[in-house]
Amino acid sequence: MATTTAKKTGQRQGFRTNEYVVYPSHGVGQIVAIEEREVAGHKLELIVVTFQKDKMTLRVPVAKVASVGMRKLADETTVAKALDTVRGRARVKRTMWSRRAQEYEAKINSGDLIAIAEVVRDLFRADSQPEQSYSERQLYEAALDRMAREIAVVEQISETEAVRRIEGQLAKSPRRGARTADGGADADTDAEAEADGEAVSEVEDEASEQEEAA
Repeated sequence: MATTTAKKTGQRQGFRTNEYVVYPSHGVGQIVAIEEREVAGHKLELIVVTFQKDKMTLRVPVAKVASVGMRKLADETTVAKALDTVRGRARVKRTMWSRRAQEYEAKINSGDLIAIAEVVRDLFRADSQPEQSYSERQLYEAALDRMAREIAVVEQISETEAVRRIEGQLAKSPRRGARTADGGADADTDAEAEADGEAVSEVEDEASEQEEAA
């Protein structure tokens, strides 16, 4: 039979009770206790993390903290870099949506604030742009929520204020609603240029094949 007791020290592997941490697949949580559980005569130390917004509690074995990727909150420098990232130009790969969706989801669940910021940047749509699909919107909101939660805790502001900060940076991006001299959207120009590059590559490949055949 397993027995559980709360550790009085409240600190293990550099993590302490009441500290906010990031668990990759769930985002920001708070350590509420460090327990010692005895199972079949073996002692097991567990860090108890609660995710209040999701009404969920995780017990993470101290020995597995590093392997599961649980980390401390980002510092102010990383937060600033994440906000700069969302202000940049979107980088959307010309691949099937299903593959891109998997990549976006992997970034969201990586726990890496910069990677999450990249998803927010790439899936954001300004009022002047085509609306997001349902699945795009879901991933965008998931990434925005993860990013806002961490920024809110780091900067000690509300999540609403954090979302406003992120959206303010998104609005500053050079491609948001920007128009070229011929009236086309700047983002569309990037897509066309990339498509032209692919067409050139295909022509070169065909030419190489013909030379080899000759």
